[in-house]
Amino acid sequence: MPAFRAYGDGGCLVSAPAELSGMFCRGAGGVAQQQRKRSLVAASAVAAAAEYVRASKKARQPAQPSLDALPDECLFEVLRRLPGARERADSACVSRRWLALLASIRASELGHSTTTTAPSLPDLNEEFVMEEDDSSSPAPAADPSVERVLEGNEATDIRLAAMAVVAGSRGGLERLAVRGSHPARGVTDQGLLAVARGSPNLRSLALWNVPLVTDAGLAEIAAGCPELERLDITSCPLITDKGLAAVAQGCPDLLSLTVESCSGVGNDGLRAVGRCCARLQALSIKNCARVCDQGISSLVCSAAATLAKIRLQGLNITDASLAVIGYYGKAVTDLTLARLAAVGERGFWVMANANGLQNLRCISVTSCPGVTDLAIVSVAKFCLSLKQLCLKKCEHVSDAGLKAFAESAKLLENLQLEECNRVTLVGVLACLVNCSQKFRALSLVKCTGVKDICAAPAQLPVCKSLRFLTIKDCPGFTDASLAVVGMICPQLEQVDLSGLGEVTDSGLLPLITSSESGLVKVDFSGCKNITDVAVSALVKAHGKSIKQVSLEGCSKITDASLFAISENCAELGELDLSSCMISDSGIASLAAAKQFQLRVLSLFGCTNVTQRSVPFLGNMGKLEGLNLQFCNMIGDHSIASLEKQLWWCDILA
Repeated sequence: MPAFRAYGDGGCLVSAPAELSGMFCRGAGGVAQQQRKRSLVAASAVAAAAEYVRASKKARQPAQPSLDALPDECLFEVLRRLPGARERADSACVSRRWLALLASIRASELGHSTTTTAPSLPDLNEEFVMEEDDSSSPAPAADPSVERVLEGNEATDIRLAAMAVVAGSRGGLERLAVRGSHPARGVTDQGLLAVARGSPNLRSLALWNVPLVTDAGLAEIAAGCPELERLDITSCPLITDKGLAAVAQGCPDLLSLTVESCSGVGNDGLRAVGRCCARLQALSIKNCARVCDQGISSLVCSAAATLAKIRLQGLNITDASLAVIGYYGKAVTDLTLARLAAVGERGFWVMANANGLQNLRCISVTSCPGVTDLAIVSVAKFCLSLKQLCLKKCEHVSDAGLKAFAESAKLLENLQLEECNRVTLVGVLACLVNCSQKFRALSLVKCTGVKDICAAPAQLPVCKSLRFLTIKDCPGFTDASLAVVGMICPQLEQVDLSGLGEVTDSGLLPLITSSESGLVKVDFSGCKNITDVAVSALVKAHGKSIKQVSLEGCSKITDASLFAISENCAELGELDLSSCMISDSGIASLAAAKQFQLRVLSLFGCTNVTQRSVPFLGNMGKLEGLNLQFCNMIGDHSIASLEKQLWWCDILA
């Protein structure tokens, strides 16, 4: 037992170990030092005694009851009987255990409070006001809880479970998209289990780059969400035919299926979808190495009555699949085929001659070596409802095929050619001569064969139906060709000549003056040789109709163009002046135009625009979007004041 020490100076009685007893001897010269030591020892001893007393009391007290002591089964029953959404949401924040239990409760298992409250008497004054204002009050906003998107590091099981608990209390999610996944705590089957339990009304699910989700997760969705209509799985390597088959069996009302870069999905999954989903309307299969003719043919045959949109890309299919589409695709309206290396000319010919694609309106083909002149002519002859053709990187299509196609496609409205380098301006002119009266849009992008011709035809065609013209990034297309286009197409409304670096004012002026109906949208981005002369002529001739002008990268455009725009363009809504040689004077003229309707203005890289323009920009009260990036002469303080003045405007700086 420790010895007790009593000090003659009135100190309290404390206990001290025997080995410390020598510390308390008194010496003649150390009275003050001994007093300090006595105080320190007394304080530490008192604290130790108090801690001992507290520990003794705590040991004698009975344990406090806690819900955490309950097993999961009992706590599950407690949590499912919580009366409302707010209570369930608050309980989910207690711990991960509570969140997991709440997420495992199905919507049908939620208990309802048996206590009822007496109805309160109505407020007659409030009722009268509500009835009076009912006709003028706007419709209630849609509940944002029905749609959620998780991206990148936000996509975790915990966040998905919490989202499912909160939304489940309000009827559940209807649309969910998971784009990406947390690198360490990504979405797994447990997250999808929470969604399936809490959102039985889920109609749309998109899983992009979610590598940890397996067939078990899709099976939970299939079991818990029978009303699912749209499924998009992209880059999910652990999903196989079993998961797809589970969805097909559990969600017979599936309308749209997209599978991309899923190495585990093959023919069996597509067969199951064809057998069980009789209402399928849209199918997109891309870059799935295990999918071949058997899967595509089986699905197309089974869903022939409703399948309207088909997209096939990067698959190991042959002419047989196209033959089946051509024979059974009676409901197909949109067909997209890309990078089908094993499909030859015969496949396209058989697809068209099968006479099944009578409702086909739009066909798009990219990087398919089987697309030849014979192929596109066959499509035009036997697909009588065809309105749009888009060909990209089809090296075997020539002028002769383009002319024959235009002669056979009686309802063609839109033709798009990209990197079809065997097509020349002669073929384009022949197409315009023979096109239908409904032909409205022509697009030529990166076609190196479209360039100036030595001699124009004796009789140029006139295509009065053409409204939209795009000639983009065709390096051989210069002023001479552009002048010819202006004479051929007098009713143009939208013109996109972006990337034509060789075009000058001499080529643009005939196009501007020949347009009879009035240009509405023009894009001269990258036309570095056009000057204020062409822009002034444009706005003077079409100022009453023009609504959008893009002059990005036109380094010869100065304030003179802005003076002309501010005087003549009353309906202009969007103006792109990126990297132009404009200054504060031009901005001032735009701000001074009282009739201006300008909503979007881009001054990206306009190095001559300084902070003197800030007051002028602040007076443009109708602006909704303003780009001031790389305007280095405008300081941060000026940007901040402009943001306060135009608080409703989206400003990039």
